[in-house]
Amino acid sequence: MEGGLSSVSRIREGDCAVLKRDDVFKAVPVLRRRKIIFEKQWFYLDNAIGHVYGTTFEVTSGGNLQPKQEVEETNKETKEAGTDNRNIVDDGKSQKLTHDDIKALKDKGIKGQEIVQQLIENSTTFRDKTEFAQDKYIKKKKKKYEALITIVKPSTRILSTMYYAREPGKINHLRYDTLAQMLTLGNIRAGNKMIVMETCAGLVLGAVMERMGGYGSIIQMYPGGGPVRAATSCFGFPKVFFDNLHEFPLSKVDSLLSGTFSTETLPSEPEDNMLAKEESNGLTNEKQTSLQETEGESTTEAAMEINQTEEQETMDINAEDVEHRENKEKENKENVQEKQRKQWERRKKLLETAALLREKNADGLIVASKFHPTPLLLALLEFVAPSRPFVVYCQYKEPLLECYTKLRERGGVINLKLSETWLRNYQVLPDRSHPKLTMSGGGGYLLSGITVVLDKGKSDSSNLEALKMEEPSSKRCKVQDLHC
Repeated sequence: MEGGLSSVSRIREGDCAVLKRDDVFKAVPVLRRRKIIFEKQWFYLDNAIGHVYGTTFEVTSGGNLQPKQEVEETNKETKEAGTDNRNIVDDGKSQKLTHDDIKALKDKGIKGQEIVQQLIENSTTFRDKTEFAQDKYIKKKKKKYEALITIVKPSTRILSTMYYAREPGKINHLRYDTLAQMLTLGNIRAGNKMIVMETCAGLVLGAVMERMGGYGSIIQMYPGGGPVRAATSCFGFPKVFFDNLHEFPLSKVDSLLSGTFSTETLPSEPEDNMLAKEESNGLTNEKQTSLQETEGESTTEAAMEINQTEEQETMDINAEDVEHRENKEKENKENVQEKQRKQWERRKKLLETAALLREKNADGLIVASKFHPTPLLLALLEFVAPSRPFVVYCQYKEPLLECYTKLRERGGVINLKLSETWLRNYQVLPDRSHPKLTMSGGGGYLLSGITVVLDKGKSDSSNLEALKMEEPSSKRCKVQDLHC
């Protein structure tokens, strides 16, 4: 058990890890002798292999990583601090160390922690600052001069935070708290059969896969020629997680619903075997012809003993040409056969996914797309079983309002809710906890609901009567009094 747990939690070569420095993240593969550039620092991850995830490293000379050793602060009780900062003037003359002095310290190989300590000792105004101002000064200098990097294991929270900070456009500005709401409202759990339609670089798909833990099945609907899973690969899932991951193109959804879905004729395995036999027969015929040519050359060589050396050279050249031509033709035929085999596997998987969708018993639907949600949702809801949740994300409110109206007119859904999450970070420090001054303007909107059996026999008039009967009695009384 201990060996298994250590192998999971330790950094291994080939893993996908996330580098962290303060609030900045970057996902990188763990490979030996590969130069990594992160936050104006370059280094190699060779020394990090074998350490536990969450270890903080210090970048030393030559780009090597060394685990940081915790140093106990013994001067906390004797630290002097002023009462206020009213007499401190920022004229640039309070620091005795010049830029050249700091550069010379770096060239000597002095660590960042020692440089920060010398900056504190050579500052004429440090002791006059308040305790809070001193902590702020130390934190600022550590961030500038200490090259500390933490290697963490990828997760939904870390990757969503990374993408939202670095490349929000790639994930349609999907904030991490909104993604958490989607997973909750969609009732994502192990053993589900989920349909996911997203254009967020695979982040939503990876979050669903992480929550399901490799149990159940996921059908990814994708536009264009193939699915995009850049963020999904950053999670570092084992191969078992991808065994139950299916994919289906959006362009074939209409034909699947209408019953006209079909693929091209699948090449069968016997045909592949016939191709292999034909290739082997062709190779044997070529070999026979080449043998006949060499035999004819050998007879001419026996008859013409005078030009024996010249004949030998030409024979060697011809033999090399024949062998080169045979190898090239063999490689071409192997490539063709490999392409045919991949096409056959792709079509086979497409038929299997179509069979799963035809069952129309999916346990949930997640939509997070840059396209208009109304046609997507109306088409994909046909594959969801009754009494199952669905969630639709959009960066803007207006498309979801239109989708809300269409669903109310269509019926077959209950508990429709259009919501927006509001997020504000807080600074939590002794005697100075308060909301941060900067916050996110918006994290998008969510439309959620639950499917029910659609009764197609009801007419519009009956629906209107039902809505009238649902009005409160007090409201009906007021309307009747007005008519009187």
